[in-house]
Amino acid sequence: MQQREAMIEKTRVMLAMQNDMNSHVDADWLEREREWYRAIWIECAELMEHYGGWKWWKHSAPDFPQVVLEIVDIWHFGLSLRIDASADYHRIASEIIDDWYGAPAPLPFLEEVERLAFAAVGERRFAVGSVRNLMAACERDFDDLYRSYVAKNVLNMFRQDHGYKRGDYIKVWNGQEDNEVLAELITTLDSSKPGFRDAVYQALSERYAQVAGTART
Repeated sequence: MQQREAMIEKTRVMLAMQNDMNSHVDADWLEREREWYRAIWIECAELMEHYGGWKWWKHSAPDFPQVVLEIVDIWHFGLSLRIDASADYHRIASEIIDDWYGAPAPLPFLEEVERLAFAAVGERRFAVGSVRNLMAACERDFDDLYRSYVAKNVLNMFRQDHGYKRGDYIKVWNGQEDNEVLAELITTLDSSKPGFRDAVYQALSERYAQVAGTART
């Protein structure tokens, strides 16, 4: 029971962070009724690309750090789909964790991704249980999801603060996409510290300043 309550609290934090992120993009994002379900199934295709194995005519291998970040991207959109006007994050978080614990029997990875995608495009819902199964297939748990979510949420906010919506944000940093840079940074920072969120933003700022400076010269 203690573990479940801790997971609910972390989910409540993620819901609040997601609302902040969405509000940063659209102040009235709830009223706009964005198609979050569509974003989920599109991200499922990107997830398959990073996992590989579906192109039977070509050798490929999973890039697990990027696979996890793609799952986290899906989690962002899934949380957005679950948030409603009540802003009762504790209730919504409790429902999400109930779904986490009630995950169906896992399918092979690519089939699990398809189940997640079908729930989104066919039923316009967020299949939390599939996310649990996909994380488990990557040998990751809920705490890994939480840590990666916080980091990616910070990157999303960083992107918005540096011109992502205007179109002048630089996404490739010295030959690496910012997602790849983030995956490296996560391994150097202590997510258990209260200032983890700020530390991620500061680390991104330092790396980006080098890239932006080069672009101006």
